[in-house]
Amino acid sequence: MSKLQQYKAPIYEALEKFRRMRVVPFDVPGHKHGRGNPELVELLGQKCVSIDVNSMKPLDNLCHPVSVIGEAEALAAEAFGASHAFLMVGGTTSSVQSMVLSVCKRGDKIILPRNVHRSVINALVLCGATPIYVNPDVDHHLGISLGMRVSQVEQAIRQNPDAVAVLVNNPTYYGICSDLKSIVEIAHSYGLKVLADEAHGTHFYFGENLPISAMAAGADMASISMHKSGGSLTQSSFLLTGPNISAGYVRQIINLTQTTSGSYLLLSSLDISRRNLALRGKEEFAKVVELAEYARGEINDIKGYYAFGKELINGNSIFDFDVTKLSVHTLDIGLAGIEVYDILRDEYDIQIEFGDIGNMLAYISIGDNRQNVERLVSAMAEIKRRYQGDKTGMLSQEYIEPKVVMTPQDSFYAEKESMPLKESVGRVCSEFVMCYPPGIPILAPGEQITEEILDYIYYAKEKGCSLTGPEDSDIERLNVVKSGVTL
Repeated sequence: MSKLQQYKAPIYEALEKFRRMRVVPFDVPGHKHGRGNPELVELLGQKCVSIDVNSMKPLDNLCHPVSVIGEAEALAAEAFGASHAFLMVGGTTSSVQSMVLSVCKRGDKIILPRNVHRSVINALVLCGATPIYVNPDVDHHLGISLGMRVSQVEQAIRQNPDAVAVLVNNPTYYGICSDLKSIVEIAHSYGLKVLADEAHGTHFYFGENLPISAMAAGADMASISMHKSGGSLTQSSFLLTGPNISAGYVRQIINLTQTTSGSYLLLSSLDISRRNLALRGKEEFAKVVELAEYARGEINDIKGYYAFGKELINGNSIFDFDVTKLSVHTLDIGLAGIEVYDILRDEYDIQIEFGDIGNMLAYISIGDNRQNVERLVSAMAEIKRRYQGDKTGMLSQEYIEPKVVMTPQDSFYAEKESMPLKESVGRVCSEFVMCYPPGIPILAPGEQITEEILDYIYYAKEKGCSLTGPEDSDIERLNVVKSGVTL
């Protein structure tokens, strides 16, 4: 397709045409263009609710697109350099799960880093595949897990010749990138598919001098959180596929779990945002990079904080770094990242993306400006002055190497029992425990509970991290595989 065609937004254009037709609705949704729910109109606006409509011939059908949604998919595939693009309305969680379910079935092995989003392990619970974890290197000062070394991936493939796929984070939440192109080449040489979780990498496809995108690296599938750095509505995402993946089969997999009532608000936001990035992404992301680099320099000038960047690159476990990620190490001022996160929100009305044990992340995107960045920097300088303390006794390690005893599916569905957290050491966990965000499990189904893991959970609770996952919402008890169950 020529760049001129990227000016088109077929779903948006079809919705505008539909709105002008003043059709009398005797279908769902039941609010009937907002007339049945005036408070909803007051909140969202008449124009918004008037295009919250059901699938119909003029607007196509997400489960089996033949017209405007199909055109939007083709335009997105062209814009991202993919063979096919699927519009996803269940968030990148749905995209990631569809990727894994498309290449894995019960008993298959998939090679992946342990610092994956919970959606990856959720997919393994559903399909019954076995994870082969490549434990990433750790930066012991920052306390964060890094990318997978190419040698680690090849070793895992050789030790598991029956593996079917490799999954790579591109980038991690903190902006760390593995050598994706080399991993793709090695995996393909052994006949494995390569999946990329690019929840935080939409801008790689449109900006300049950024890490390589999954499609450019030759990966087979990639999940793109368009609503993160791409500017679309929350919960809208793309799933991209390469030439060696059957688009028809992937559509069948998507339709196993994705709604049959796709929101046209989400679909049109994907369509419009794709057009925006295809036409203006290069210039927009150049501004994002400039803002992030400015913020990084200003924060480092405060002293005590460490806003890390490309200086970390080592050509292997940190092959590249996404400079749009404003990741800041906070422990050297005696505050956990989650504590800075809470102070910024509660006392300065600044909402950052997340804070954890040792770091925080402020998300810089196409919607930011210099004034807002300066407000963040000023607040952080004041927080240091008011709250700086001694970091003695503070935990720094974000990554704890797991001991996998059972597959996620076997342990999740096994007969289980609930027990107090403090009594669970040595048992096999049958549920998730994680700080959200970022949603990387501290414990996943099938992993052995250790003293180190419990210390981390207690510390995270004490510091105010938002812990989620277990059946017990107070995180006082854990479900474990019942004694006597054969492992």
